[in-house]
Amino acid sequence: MRIERWLIGLGKAAAVAAILLWSLFPILFIAVSSLKPGQDIFAVPPKWLFTPTLKHYAELWRSWGVFFEALLNSLLITVGATLLAIVASTCAGYVYSRHSGRWFGASIAGLIIVRLIPPIVVTLPLFPIVNALGLNDTHLVLILLYATFFVSLGTVLMRTFMDQIPRELDEAAAIDGASRLTILRKVIVPLAMPGVLAVAVFVIVFSWNEFLFAFVFTATRAKTAPLVISEMIGSIDGVDWGILFAASTVQLVPVLLFVVFMNRYLVAGLTAGSTKG
Repeated sequence: MRIERWLIGLGKAAAVAAILLWSLFPILFIAVSSLKPGQDIFAVPPKWLFTPTLKHYAELWRSWGVFFEALLNSLLITVGATLLAIVASTCAGYVYSRHSGRWFGASIAGLIIVRLIPPIVVTLPLFPIVNALGLNDTHLVLILLYATFFVSLGTVLMRTFMDQIPRELDEAAAIDGASRLTILRKVIVPLAMPGVLAVAVFVIVFSWNEFLFAFVFTATRAKTAPLVISEMIGSIDGVDWGILFAASTVQLVPVLLFVVFMNRYLVAGLTAGSTKG
């Protein structure tokens, strides 16, 4: 039995190591390569010992100032989409949590089905509508699209969290004269804050890294960081891999640190409702 447990533990450790290697190696490769001299990035055999340099980051600042403008655009769009998605998902989740019926059940299933539709399916039909409204190449169109794309998942998550909050709290607050909005704002939301943070994590990661909507609906004014990185790959002067890896690292670090910091809320969102009943 001891040998069997040892083999099982060894197998689990090997599986975890393989997953970490698969997930972290590309990130480490990009970050380390951004610090290598250009001639060492794709050296064969790979050079593990080298003198770090910030040359690529300095060149990124000098040659690709538009990248940092795009980072600011990404930040504004991400914050706007996150706030809008949280407000909409919280309100909708409360309604679904406190009301039941055939139509509510059918509509929540519809929300899940809509979330499964590939973004490209709705992107092209939306383009002439966005163009007619004069929203092309604006921050607003991406904020609306990103928030809308995640409201369905956010609603399901918030409903799951709010289902765990006793309805007696609503009734007690209502007896004290609180309105529905007051109950939601002062009673439900504080107790469902882990769900709010879980929704925020999902929306922030998606909005910060999204490429398709930004590619279709923006050109210059609202261009985001992933779009500028794609332009680096298609540069007519050829790809400067050092600058490209430096830009990728700068774009990656903020959201990576955010996800690590908010990891427990992300896990809570993924496991919401798993122990219900």
